[in-house]
Amino acid sequence: MIQKMKNILVVGPKSDYQRVVDILYQTGTIHLEDVTTSFPAYSFEKNEETFHTDEISNLLLKIGGIIQILPDEKLDERDLIENLKNTRKRSTSELVSLANSTCGELEEEIHDLASKKSDLELKITSLSRYQKVFEKISPLERQLPILEGFEVTVLIIQKEYEEILDIIKPFFAGITRNQFEFISAELDEKNLAVITVFNKKYSQRIHDYLYSKNVNEVRVPVEYSNMPLDQALLMLEMDKELAKKEEKEIQQRFDSLSQEWFEKLSVLQMSLQDRKEEINSYSNFGETDYTLVINGWIPKKSLKKVKKIIHEVFGDRVVIIENPVTPEMMDHAPVFYDNPFWVKPFEFFMQLVGPPQYREVDPSPIIAFFFPLFFGLIVGDIGYGLVILIFAFIMKNKFKDLDWMNQLMNILIISAIPTIIFGYLFGEFFGDFAEHMGWLHPVQIFGITWNRIEAIIPLLILSIGIGAVHIFLGLGIGAYNAAIRRKRKHFCEKCGMIGVLTGIILIGGVAVSIIPGAMQYPAIILLIASLIVLIYGGGTMGAIEIMSTLGNIMSYARIMAIGMASVILAGVANRLGGEIGILVIGVLIAVALHGLNILLAMFSPSIHSLRLHVVEFFSKFYEGGGEPYKPFGRL
Repeated sequence: MIQKMKNILVVGPKSDYQRVVDILYQTGTIHLEDVTTSFPAYSFEKNEETFHTDEISNLLLKIGGIIQILPDEKLDERDLIENLKNTRKRSTSELVSLANSTCGELEEEIHDLASKKSDLELKITSLSRYQKVFEKISPLERQLPILEGFEVTVLIIQKEYEEILDIIKPFFAGITRNQFEFISAELDEKNLAVITVFNKKYSQRIHDYLYSKNVNEVRVPVEYSNMPLDQALLMLEMDKELAKKEEKEIQQRFDSLSQEWFEKLSVLQMSLQDRKEEINSYSNFGETDYTLVINGWIPKKSLKKVKKIIHEVFGDRVVIIENPVTPEMMDHAPVFYDNPFWVKPFEFFMQLVGPPQYREVDPSPIIAFFFPLFFGLIVGDIGYGLVILIFAFIMKNKFKDLDWMNQLMNILIISAIPTIIFGYLFGEFFGDFAEHMGWLHPVQIFGITWNRIEAIIPLLILSIGIGAVHIFLGLGIGAYNAAIRRKRKHFCEKCGMIGVLTGIILIGGVAVSIIPGAMQYPAIILLIASLIVLIYGGGTMGAIEIMSTLGNIMSYARIMAIGMASVILAGVANRLGGEIGILVIGVLIAVALHGLNILLAMFSPSIHSLRLHVVEFFSKFYEGGGEPYKPFGRL
């Protein structure tokens, strides 16, 4: 359900401006409205003071950059909360001063260390690459004569372009008059290393040619260029170890800084972010020369507590006035869900479609009842329900910090319960496995044995019947919403549709002898009268909508159809597993197919159950477009 809201004015002396704002921010219950927009008749001037907004934004960037560089530290939640409380008590000037001194002490050292570490990482990567090449080509160098005035160049050729060597060799021969050496060896799975030796007077032309052919030359660092490869390799390894040692020392310094500063910086970051949001909200406040005025919405159940806090701090200097609320104001009131714990997970679906308007009925409790019902009817298997239940608990425990994941897993946990119940009704435990073993059998109710393979027609009737109830409920809510808003024609349209559908169902029941024949004429009268009311409320489109609504009801047949597909796949898994002569292979096949079926059972029923709500059910009453409740401060 949607929490009842009160529109209030907080009025007090301008001298208490900052203190009033701080108290309201700490209570975290008021959804602010722009005073000059809400009450245009009053000549309030907006408070345009930005205080330290720009400075706080810059500090947040600096602190965020430092935190990103430092290694993560596991924070003690109690210490963090206590430090946050103490830090938030500081004035804005004190908070900014503390942040500036902290950043001044850390920023230069952190960025200097980060720059050095980055350079060292690049150096180590580069040296490792050269080391790999040198190790491969060093044995080849020993095959080459040591000639003064000759240049040694190393090429890297991808194996897929190995034919380029047949082009390069003739060019080298022509330029150098066959005075060159050309030795190749495998570097790795994808590349060849090639060593070439030629007179230095041909260097420019050869390098230009290699560049034009996109041949990758290994540019030996200057410090290793005038020494044999064996010696260069030894020096390279020493430089690499030295770089690693320096990098390790820098990392140790980072670890030390993180232990000392990570929590302090995190507290500062959160405190500054809160203060920035607080200051940004000042543009909604109004003031005269001597008076501060704040307008907003507050949950009715929180109003008494906030009044008490304001009175304890300010006495009669600051008062909270409840404004009379017009229907127009109620249409723009923020929406704050106040549902029991078993409904709260299903508020997640409302985030997908957007919140209802304040005076609309919150459909979350209805979704919380019908979604698990549809899910259970479709899956309807004790074994599958238990697997889904265990899976949901494991995922919920593993991803404790992900709110959306927790909500989805709570939905699966709730939906697994009717799945197990309907599984008992249908006599299904991993398909017909339990029935085959004689452990479980379909239950007989109303003279019907609810074996889904055999009771197709009863299940179809049950699915459509539940769909009819669901659609009638949607139309009833639509009529209620119209009545609340005093929209007479919309009310007549919804009531007329309910009457027309009831008349059609009664006439159909008489035709198949389910309902006594005496009901035929009352049903016809109801149908005609309701049709008149429907056309009055919705016009000719209202009459056309009858077929669409009947189609909506028939859409619920998918509950039976999708459930039947799951039953058949489970049966196939059991039969295939049983027909394989080798026990282990048979079990593996059965487990694989049941696993696939369970995976489908978690997604397909969820999607179709949600579709029945959003497309069929919501179309009968839901407008949406409400404004979510965003309190000023911390909840």
